[in-house]
Amino acid sequence: QVQLVESGGGLVQAGESLRLSCAATGSIVKINLMGWYRQAPGRERELVAAMSRGGSTNYADSVKGRFTISRDYTKNTVALQMDSLKSEDTAVYYCNSVGVWTPTEFYAMAYWGPGTQVTVSS
Repeated sequence: QVQLVESGGGLVQAGESLRLSCAATGSIVKINLMGWYRQAPGRERELVAAMSRGGSTNYADSVKGRFTISRDYTKNTVALQMDSLKSEDTAVYYCNSVGVWTPTEFYAMAYWGPGTQVTVSS
């Protein structure tokens, strides 16, 4: 079974930085896609950033130039460096993985972490 655990959320002031980390645990050989989503109160969950195993990245327009996603393929982790934070970045941030290979199976489904709160005060 695959589990994702996030860390690094918290309360910061506008203009400051935070770094989120997510570790995937289980009998994992490799993961195709890992990324971050967020959900603010009263809004739908939205993609923030994602990174394929080949290194291709995709960012929401609202975070381009401020957020940077990175992966450690050997440790099955993904991080999100968030700089120049704004109040509108306040949300619960969720780690996501799609396409997980174990020694015996391939799981095409998406896995989600429980989420970590990021609050940016203005």
